[in-house]
Amino acid sequence: MIAVYLMIVGVGAEHEQQKNSAPRPVGGRRGCDREFHAEPKPQTSGAKSDGRFGKQDFVYLPEQDAYRCPAGEQLPYRLTSEVDGKRLRRYWTTACQDCSLKSQCTTGPERRIPRWEHEHLLEAVQQRLDANPQAMRQRRETVEHPFGTMKARMGATHFLTKTLPKVAAEMALSVLAYNLTRVMNIVGTKPLMAAIAA
Repeated sequence: MIAVYLMIVGVGAEHEQQKNSAPRPVGGRRGCDREFHAEPKPQTSGAKSDGRFGKQDFVYLPEQDAYRCPAGEQLPYRLTSEVDGKRLRRYWTTACQDCSLKSQCTTGPERRIPRWEHEHLLEAVQQRLDANPQAMRQRRETVEHPFGTMKARMGATHFLTKTLPKVAAEMALSVLAYNLTRVMNIVGTKPLMAAIAA
């Protein structure tokens, strides 16, 4: 059925093959190198809201695998830990004790910067969004409408099933119904039936 929809709207088999072979990063989402398919890097920081330097004020230096702080010191890699299934690399320096900017940076003995092992993907997405600020607006315009329509059809309520496989099946049925409606609105019922019969 999906192949019929793709055929009708003019998406070739090479797109379907490419879509199915795309790597999935941690979290189950499709690769971040595809156009408009990843979220922007979160720009929230507890330190920033308290008036201190945020993580975005520290510059990652990939050649040295270290961060440079606003005072110019390097924070080398120290250890790797796992938090909520994510491998985080931690960076810090002992130079914080004598730093004149310490009060603007941390309340602890030193500032520690965590870095997710796949953070380079988030940075690549952020660079693309910085280069094209309209990308998120375009994404909202094209993606929010289908989800709003599906939510309205479901009665703006919760899923009727429980457990991930059942909820995934329920969501797949909602998406299928939405796609069929779109195809019928775009090409009409008779061409759709002819394409299904072929």
